[in-house]
Amino acid sequence: ATTAPRIPSTRLALHHFDTSYSLHLGTLWPSVRAGLLCEQKYGALLNNFAAADHVPQELELLNATDFVSEAPQKAQQWQQGAAVGKAARGCQEGCGEDRTVIQAEMMTQAEMSPPLCASISSKIKCYTFPRGDITRFRPARPDALGLLDYYLMDAASLLPVLALNVQPGDFVLDLCAAPGGKTLALLQTGFCGHLAANDVSVSRTKRLYQILHSYVPREVRDTVSVTSYDGRDWDQVEGGTFHKVLVDVPCTTDRHSAMEEDNNIFHKRRTKERQMLPMLQLQLLMAGILAVKPGGEVVYSTCSLSPLQNECVVE
Repeated sequence: ATTAPRIPSTRLALHHFDTSYSLHLGTLWPSVRAGLLCEQKYGALLNNFAAADHVPQELELLNATDFVSEAPQKAQQWQQGAAVGKAARGCQEGCGEDRTVIQAEMMTQAEMSPPLCASISSKIKCYTFPRGDITRFRPARPDALGLLDYYLMDAASLLPVLALNVQPGDFVLDLCAAPGGKTLALLQTGFCGHLAANDVSVSRTKRLYQILHSYVPREVRDTVSVTSYDGRDWDQVEGGTFHKVLVDVPCTTDRHSAMEEDNNIFHKRRTKERQMLPMLQLQLLMAGILAVKPGGEVVYSTCSLSPLQNECVVE
């Protein structure tokens, strides 16, 4: 008897994405699909703990820019553009002086609106190359004390940290912390009164320890507690004690699933695990909510486009 050839997990993933995301994203899907299948571009998160004052100038000479510091200006431009578009639509319904009044009101509203990213920590700096520029960053280098000058990560992974908007003295929980990029970014704010970095995987937690030792001085590491609890049970460990909680849950990791066979959740033997992801994500989000103090904030994030893993879990 012959056995049917095994279909690569990446092909199964891409077929699933084509089927579901084309319905969800419509005409946007072809360009999003191309982005998923392109070589991954990284951002360079500057390490504020390293003696690396020369690094920003070095990266700017390569035409890289700090997307975090540019965000408020771009957000304001987007607001003004949206207001002008709305004014133009309103003008189609008005006439003469009414059009001018409508447009003036819209512009004034745009100018008065605070930038969307006004609360972003100015201490976080992440350099990226422009769209279409596939230049690669050099490997990180140690300073005189052995601390590496920057951490290479997907720049989009920084967005949940920025959204968390950590304030001075905040007690922060990173519920699913490994491999550690977001934990490191949280520390770059310089605001964490205490940071609890948890991940259920002991092997991935070891990677988290390595990152902390490579980028963070001991006196700052002492403010971080690293644990390997099942995040779903966190409320039984330290319920209601944190000002901010980041719940960056396990997910289908779309880019990895479409590009890499290793540890691919679309492997047929992991079908049930994949189907149970939304339930796991919901349980982790509930644990994050129970871990936060009254009046605190929780940010939920994935690296998937799936509505079942995003909107449906939150709603």
